[in-house]
Amino acid sequence: MKINLKSGIDKLLFGMKQNDVIAVLGKPDKNYKDEDDNVIFVYNEQKIRLTFYEEEDLKFGYAVASSNNLEVFGYKLIGRKIADVKKDLATKGITKYNQETFDTFENYFNEDNWFILQTEFDEVVKFEIGAIINDKDEFDWKYPVKK
Repeated sequence: MKINLKSGIDKLLFGMKQNDVIAVLGKPDKNYKDEDDNVIFVYNEQKIRLTFYEEEDLKFGYAVASSNNLEVFGYKLIGRKIADVKKDLATKGITKYNQETFDTFENYFNEDNWFILQTEFDEVVKFEIGAIINDKDEFDWKYPVKK
């Protein structure tokens, strides 16, 4: 699955509605609402969790993925040493991260592209990506709105 920074993952674009996502991936293996009434779709085979924001007319705005075939700029992410992934991303100008530690996990957050590389034992185990918020403090949706 190809990560498209600032836009989404594979054929999924930020701003899609639930039916748009179902047309691409089929019915989710599980769906539920979180504590904020956002709708969550879970796809087991793709190892991906998608969030549709309740306050944004249930548009797709966040993804958490852990599939071994995730890649960005042709570089695999999951199961690789964080130092190697950061070195690869640096070749594309991505060098700034805010680092947080939780028990055995470390998160490397890149605000410019709104993604998190989560590691455990120095290896990337999870990738999170969210829709970008623009200068007007609004989501920069990538999916064209149907008229």
